[in-house]
Amino acid sequence: MPVQALFKPFHLGALELPTRVVMAPMTRSFSPGGVPNSKVIEYYRRRAAAGVGLIITEGTTVGHIASNGYPNVPQFFGDAPLAGWKKVVDAVHAEGGKIVPQLWHVGSVRRIGTEPDASVPGYGPSEKLKDGQVVVHGMTKQDIQDVIAAFAQAAKDAQSIGMDGVEIHGAHGYLIDQFFWEGSNQRTDEYGGSLANRSRFAIELIQAVRAAVGEGFPIIFRFSQWKQQDYTARLVQTPQALGEFLKPLSDAGVDIFHCSTRRFWEPEFDGSELNLAGWTRKLTGKPTITVGSVGLDGEFLQFMVNTDKVAQPASLENLLERLNKEEFDLVAVGRALLVDPDWAQKVREGREQDILPFSREALMTLV
Repeated sequence: MPVQALFKPFHLGALELPTRVVMAPMTRSFSPGGVPNSKVIEYYRRRAAAGVGLIITEGTTVGHIASNGYPNVPQFFGDAPLAGWKKVVDAVHAEGGKIVPQLWHVGSVRRIGTEPDASVPGYGPSEKLKDGQVVVHGMTKQDIQDVIAAFAQAAKDAQSIGMDGVEIHGAHGYLIDQFFWEGSNQRTDEYGGSLANRSRFAIELIQAVRAAVGEGFPIIFRFSQWKQQDYTARLVQTPQALGEFLKPLSDAGVDIFHCSTRRFWEPEFDGSELNLAGWTRKLTGKPTITVGSVGLDGEFLQFMVNTDKVAQPASLENLLERLNKEEFDLVAVGRALLVDPDWAQKVREGREQDILPFSREALMTLV
């Protein structure tokens, strides 16, 4: 199967990508003090230089007291972090690539003791107590407005430093997803109850981001059925329910949906071969990004624990077939690109035998 489908340009309004290869967002924790440094700049530059059309940065936290959940992740607020990101943007653009930040709030995943202010608990849709102590602060309507404002400001800052769009992280059991999910959203106001109500926070947030950046600045929205807390969870069970969930998000201002799955080749619903990105494109008419173990024979879950397993490069035939049929528009590559910055170039040149395998060791350094 010719690999050309991966290396055709993609156009959406003012966004012009040289290839269909997208670097998936992957937390790397190499930004002490929340500031992307010279190693981070070089990490992204190398991927753009080797033919990645669009880089989606690792999750980068918005300007809210509880947005961060992990040490050494980059921020997307404050003079020093934004100056660091500006250098990343300039380096990627110099190589002919495009880049968007993934804007992130971890919500109730945050634990007391986490930087930057160890006294701040997680924030979530519903309050959670443990031994009489608040471990998750149930968000007030003012808190909701504060977080929405933080995302809007981050998007505006992204635009002002020359980013090519933004991705809003609405997946994987983090804050926006916690509102979607009945298990974590027990609210009785207009932000809880039906899935339409549980989507209100995301809809208002997307609308605020759109208002902050104006028309024509791409907004990507990442969502998932599965959660970090429950890999078998399903937000919706049928194509009709998926359509009802996505339409208000699409109408609010999403330009591209990034459909997170663990394995891109798995059908989303019985009776159709389409994956989540395929169904999303069909139902919304918007471009989609597929993702999930692209280019490797072992999925990421195996590497969440200490293991000496190695994921070897895998055939792209199924992926290329689907891309040629326009099941989806763009392909996000995660671990294969994390370990091998030249992955796209090697695929393009037919040098699959030179692609590096992935092991947990790759997580320990930025290459």
